[in-house]
Amino acid sequence: MPRILKIVVTGPFSAGKSLFVKTISDIPVVSTERKISLREKGMKPQTTVAMDYGRVQLGDDVLHLNGTPGQARFDFMWEILGREMHGLVMVVDATVKESFDDARTMLDDMLSPRPVPFVVAANKQDRDDALHPDKVRKALALDRHALVMPCVASRKTSVKMVLSQLAEMIQ
Repeated sequence: MPRILKIVVTGPFSAGKSLFVKTISDIPVVSTERKISLREKGMKPQTTVAMDYGRVQLGDDVLHLNGTPGQARFDFMWEILGREMHGLVMVVDATVKESFDDARTMLDDMLSPRPVPFVVAANKQDRDDALHPDKVRKALALDRHALVMPCVASRKTSVKMVLSQLAEMIQ
């Protein structure tokens, strides 16, 4: 039976959330990217200030992808986008260990009011300095049953594998 699933794609600043959504979406992504503030300017030219929205069909399931901003100053959007979600993808940049504390805080903030299935996408696995997903799991202090998958957000097959696993976990 076909399902319509709301999936939230979240993670720290510059982890690859927007790219994750853009890579897999079957429709043009609705994006709220704006020029970045001076503090983060060296990292990338734009940042998400409200959300990225995309949609993808995987088998019989239609996944509505809602990408959150990664900066804490936009954390009010995390709660708004998390309402009635069926599942969560936590995208982490596996090359930036310093962002893992933020990722864990975001994961707790998103899941504490509404526990749903989640997958951690250990992004940038195409880089030599990326941590293995098992090391990402340990760094995030997740139990051994938490699903942490290798991911390259610019590769459709990689993103599809993450979303397919999450869809299977959703009852």
